[in-house]
Amino acid sequence: MALKNRLYPTSLILSALWLAACSPASQQTTTESTVNPPIAEQRPFVVESPQGNRQDSYYWLRDDTRTDADVLAYLEAENAYYDDYRADYAELTATLEQEIISRIKQDDTSVPYQKGDYLYSVKYEAGKEYPIYIRADKDGNEQVMLDVNKLADGQSYMNVGNIAVSPNQQLMAYMVDNTGRRQYELRIRDLSTGQDNGQVLTGLSPAIAWAKDNKTLFVIENDPQTLLSTRVMKYRIGEPANTAELVYEEKDNTFYMWVNNTTDGEYIQINLDQTVSTEVHVLDADEPNGEFKALAPRERDFQYSADHLNGRWIIRTDLNAPNFQMMQVAHENIGDKSKWQPLVEHRDDVFIQDFAVFSNYLAINERSDGLRRIRIMPWNAPEEAKFIASDEEAYVTVFERNVQQDTDTLRYTYSSLTTPSTIYAYNMATGEQELLKQNEVPNFDASLYETARTWATADDGTKIPVSLLYKKGFKQDGTAPLYQYAYGSYGSSSDPYFRSTIFSLVDRGFVYAIAHIRGGQEMGRQWYEDGKLLKKINTFTDYIDVTEHLVAEKYAHPDKVFGMGGSAGGLLMGAVANMAPEHYRGLMAHVPFVDVVTTMLDETIPLTTNEFDEWGNPKYQPYYDYMLSYSPYDQVKKQDYPAILVTTGLHDSQVQYFEPAKWVAKLRTHKTDANPLMFKTNMSAGHGGSSGRFARMKEIAEEYAFILNLLK
Repeated sequence: MALKNRLYPTSLILSALWLAACSPASQQTTTESTVNPPIAEQRPFVVESPQGNRQDSYYWLRDDTRTDADVLAYLEAENAYYDDYRADYAELTATLEQEIISRIKQDDTSVPYQKGDYLYSVKYEAGKEYPIYIRADKDGNEQVMLDVNKLADGQSYMNVGNIAVSPNQQLMAYMVDNTGRRQYELRIRDLSTGQDNGQVLTGLSPAIAWAKDNKTLFVIENDPQTLLSTRVMKYRIGEPANTAELVYEEKDNTFYMWVNNTTDGEYIQINLDQTVSTEVHVLDADEPNGEFKALAPRERDFQYSADHLNGRWIIRTDLNAPNFQMMQVAHENIGDKSKWQPLVEHRDDVFIQDFAVFSNYLAINERSDGLRRIRIMPWNAPEEAKFIASDEEAYVTVFERNVQQDTDTLRYTYSSLTTPSTIYAYNMATGEQELLKQNEVPNFDASLYETARTWATADDGTKIPVSLLYKKGFKQDGTAPLYQYAYGSYGSSSDPYFRSTIFSLVDRGFVYAIAHIRGGQEMGRQWYEDGKLLKKINTFTDYIDVTEHLVAEKYAHPDKVFGMGGSAGGLLMGAVANMAPEHYRGLMAHVPFVDVVTTMLDETIPLTTNEFDEWGNPKYQPYYDYMLSYSPYDQVKKQDYPAILVTTGLHDSQVQYFEPAKWVAKLRTHKTDANPLMFKTNMSAGHGGSSGRFARMKEIAEEYAFILNLLK
């Protein structure tokens, strides 16, 4: 079916005169379009490196100001080309969008939590894109603290990254980003009047910590060029913004930074985090003018995090424990890790992911056999530790917001591929639990679906867990289409959470697979170590091996396999596209990190220096050659590629828009197939895409429609 041949706006027609690289071989068209795709001009540019120089003909697509007319014209031309392509299945997209939104309970309220004299919660109202933060007093009188829908009026993007109520609960600090760049401004609201303080601090991360005087705030100022969190500032409410005082500056640009209050509110923490090292500085919240002290000095290959309970620090650390252990130290002994005492010993088969402290109990969120579960340990009888049980084969349990320590009640969330997020209150003394809320999902019946786990074997013999979801009655006969997701970087695990959108594919016969590939931490810390630096290629080959396994086991038809990944998962899609294009009918790469070497050579690009221990520093061997060997942009070659949909945000601060722009431009002149290659830039968003809850659903509908159209 031919697409309607539409005229582009005049500015785009003019830009095509210089965009076109006019050799017939470079003008690829899809099998469904009479419109030629935009072909970006090639301009010579040398990327210099101590390990050798490289030509980058599309480097000119980088514009840090986002104002260059040629660059914007190219991005708009790609958007217009995509709009033309998808016009032919617009009705399918609209159907999917309505379907997906129909599974959202439009008027909804979170489970309230008690803090001081109030119950705090978040609600959504029917038809509105953004949350409303509310609280209720002991008499049930409700107060709207912040309506983000009102903040969003007249804005193309709006995100409130954090809110923090003062200890006396009279003031609220909140962080606002209206560009998608993740550069926040601090605002202070008087909750008795609903009015904001006139002073605004800008260029911040979303982190907030309150001192007990209800007048002093600690926030983090970002470097304006690299966007790295570098300086902790102390701000006294009511004073001019320019009087904010520097209290800590991080000189090592490989560290991220965060500030927060301990659960008991007694201390302010500066958390410094690098891939292989951490450091925590603490300050008595009663003494905002005091000096921060380190719990333990930083060392390479030494990580820890901590919370405070009754005069002692409870610590999660990898000290002599690759999968982490729990330790403790009295506050008067901080600064010397030799004073730390063991609480929960290291185990080779259990990875400690998180913890929560209570007066009588320690709750541990751990991973074993690739599943995330919760263990409860009484302080006075550690040998009586027990697990919160589950009846499902694949599931996730994680801590809810637990703001009180002097309680026997733990709140946690349970979820699986067929179970919507369900919040329980678990009595750690009796083992009894109360259902507080299960997310209501309209037009969904869990009894219609099944989940399973299977294990794929990698080339080196490693067993890769795979979580599966399909409709009941599914026949494992090799005829079904497959939608395979993975991430596989930074130790971030792809847990089998409930995802309401995916049922629009599953209801159409798809098998949904989550590949728990190396680079995450599903199987422990070593799982991560085996998928980074000079072992990064394991991440990509694991994904391909999972695909081959699912096809061989007849979960999927070999010509109906679709892959999806975003950010570092977009790197995965780019690498897979180069390494094994024949295995995939289509690939979806969202905000993809695809220009690995050039980006990691440039320390002015946001976040680069924080990533050296994840990917390597290409200024040095052997990292340069290894990273070059898999970098999707560098490895594009003359070959057939699957259909590819690429998305980005113009204001993305995590993966700059020009990485996917350059990748698509190069693919257009190298791919030898007639499969669609589509590139969409959200001109008013960043790394997370559109900010509204319904706008995000529209983007997912567009992706699913792209896939389903390929199967016609």
